[in-house]
Amino acid sequence: MSIKKSRGFTIIELLVVVAIIAVLAAIVLVNVTSYINKGKNASIKGNLATTLINSAVYYDSNGSYTNFCTNVGYTNPASAITAAGGTPLCNVNTGGTAMCACSTQVGSSNTFCVDSTGAKKETATACATECPVAAVCQ
Repeated sequence: MSIKKSRGFTIIELLVVVAIIAVLAAIVLVNVTSYINKGKNASIKGNLATTLINSAVYYDSNGSYTNFCTNVGYTNPASAITAAGGTPLCNVNTGGTAMCACSTQVGSSNTFCVDSTGAKKETATACATECPVAAVCQ
């Protein structure tokens, strides 16, 4: 009587391979997510820098920042900031002499703020506090 040996993998060997692949995939996913968030935050900062430039052009054309945050005639990157995962905030002071824009960042509690004085700041302060109605980054 002869015993036939079957060729192939045992269920234990297959489970070990699947477990190893799952661990490696989890490690890669964590690293990739942080890089994606860094890219989104760079996009948010770039869009806020664009807001700063556009606000200067708007001020030169109109003599004040009044209605800058709501004017669709100038490039308003709020939709791009929102698409990147940020939450934009734009404020103009009562006299229209100052403007600030702020956004939350992705994957952290930090915010990035720009204002009409040319300031660009990254802080852990909420946008409502960082970019108040006085329209100057705190």
